[in-house]
Amino acid sequence: MRNGRGRSGRGWTRGWADGRFVIPGWIGFTVTAALFQCWRTALQQRLRGQLSVNAAGVVRYLYGVPVGLLLVALYMAVFGGSVPAPGWVVLGLAAAAGFGQIIGTNLLIMAFGYRNFAVGTAYAKTEAMQAAIVATLLLGEHLSLLSWLGIAVGVGGVLYLSLAGRVATLGEALRGLTQPAALCGIGAGFCFGFTGVLIRAGNQAMPGDDLVFKALLLLVLTNSLQTLMQGAWLARTEPAQFRAIFATWRDSAQVGALSALGSACWFSAFALAPVALVRAVGQVEILFTLAFSRFYLREAAKPADVVGALVVVAGMVLVLWGSGVGTPAPVRDAGWSHAA
Repeated sequence: MRNGRGRSGRGWTRGWADGRFVIPGWIGFTVTAALFQCWRTALQQRLRGQLSVNAAGVVRYLYGVPVGLLLVALYMAVFGGSVPAPGWVVLGLAAAAGFGQIIGTNLLIMAFGYRNFAVGTAYAKTEAMQAAIVATLLLGEHLSLLSWLGIAVGVGGVLYLSLAGRVATLGEALRGLTQPAALCGIGAGFCFGFTGVLIRAGNQAMPGDDLVFKALLLLVLTNSLQTLMQGAWLARTEPAQFRAIFATWRDSAQVGALSALGSACWFSAFALAPVALVRAVGQVEILFTLAFSRFYLREAAKPADVVGALVVVAGMVLVLWGSGVGTPAPVRDAGWSHAA
């Protein structure tokens, strides 16, 4: 400890206090990650028709690695530190996390090939609930009953937003669980949730005390392994796509940069808080999407959108309330506050 400050995240485990309530840093990372992810998705639409599914995946990792290295360099320049040897356990966890994200993305894209692809996309959003279950079993993370309720409410809100107007009754939605699109969506949600658990485990296994610095190192390692894995598959199955990857470098580089920035925030949030809480609050992405649709694309908001958004917000409030966010802080504390 130095001056009352540990190296765990260089103070990132603390929260901002406005004199009344404390907001942990992981929430800031999560909301920023969701914003970057929404922005990246919007930009990635430019690459449709130019790159195959696998090539679009390689773009995210290939162009993301230099950005990740830059983030590591900047962090070291400001805070210092040295790069530890990751070890085989960390390498294995990073490889498994990277592979899980690749499979999850491909499963989600497979859902687009079915008539009811919206159903698959909706069920992929169950990742928060699945992540909570996996994290409880593998990492021993325990959430309050209120947080579990908040996760369920948030998932319900996302499902409502995605399925409103497409299914008439709850029974129809449940019967749709057997559809290939829904199965792909549930599988994608499991992969994404499991990936978060593996990333948190990798951070815990890596030597060192600075959680955010380790998150950035893990990001570079994971993206590099993803580039090798999906790049090797692309070289074997679609070698001509490599030319397209570099021909579209202007748009691809932007997508890769936003992907790396978003992942850096996700990885940092996973290091600082339980995976389930991060995934639950990360559902704020759908609110950003609605805001983009309303204010940028000038699309009229439907009543179902408003109702669904309110349910998602209610779920996040319950999650944060159950996690202890909002605990009264000393009135004179206007800076960083120690987390419990």
